[in-house]
Amino acid sequence: MTLPRKQLISITETPYYHIVSRCVRKAYLCGNDPLTKRSYEHRRQWIVDRIRFLSNIFNIEICAYAVMTNHYHLVVKIRSTESWDDKKVLDYWGSLCSLSLPCQRYIEGEQLSAFELRLVGVRGIFT
Repeated sequence: MTLPRKQLISITETPYYHIVSRCVRKAYLCGNDPLTKRSYEHRRQWIVDRIRFLSNIFNIEICAYAVMTNHYHLVVKIRSTESWDDKKVLDYWGSLCSLSLPCQRYIEGEQLSAFELRLVGVRGIFT
């Protein structure tokens, strides 16, 4: 049975974690696929670039990584998130995907209604 992340990750115990992600159905992430005789080596740099980009957004430090033919390994260190406020979280999230209009207005400092604040999900609204 799987556990929620808040039960799996404890920054107080250790900020370091080993992460593995693997392709399914014998698909090739990078390297030479012996079945199709195609080279996917160009993807290796894409993956490395994406890891670096995402490490800044998710406030993690990459300690080590290995990109294999059908999987990759990361050793990450979680940086402190104590200084993160709602605007900073939304700003980082907005660099990955488009934010809703209420979220954009919240970041810009506009006054929002209680309903809009609930849509944004600002901490402290539900307590």
